[in-house]
Amino acid sequence: MTATLIGIARKARSRAPMEILDTVDVSLTHGIDGDCRGKLRKRQITIMTMEDWQAACAEIDRADLPWTTRRANILVQGIEIPQMPGTQIRIGNLIVEITGETDPCRRMEEAAAGLEKALRPDWRGGAGQLAEPFNPAPFELMIR
Repeated sequence: MTATLIGIARKARSRAPMEILDTVDVSLTHGIDGDCRGKLRKRQITIMTMEDWQAACAEIDRADLPWTTRRANILVQGIEIPQMPGTQIRIGNLIVEITGETDPCRRMEEAAAGLEKALRPDWRGGAGQLAEPFNPAPFELMIR
């Protein structure tokens, strides 16, 4: 499955503001370069689809919320995130293995009433984990 990249973001530390990027280096050892969660083996990277974000925002009547409110690293469109651990999706040269759902937390509720609940159905909150890329050296992920 190949996804179209729409957005890239990272946070330097827990609770830090999200930084939107046009390009970033990605590696198996550090995930998204500069993101505080990149070294975590269980959740190096979180991917969310534009379609899921829009559905969650529509459910709470908040189309004004930026996708970075979810605090995901990568926003894609044109695919459904497979709800089966072990499945892989491709974004450019990056391959991401789905290891499980990234559960929405109470921070979502702090951002907008009802958002945490709206992100729970059908893995709307995102999923992900880095897998072996075609080129195992660090490479650049870029919005085109």
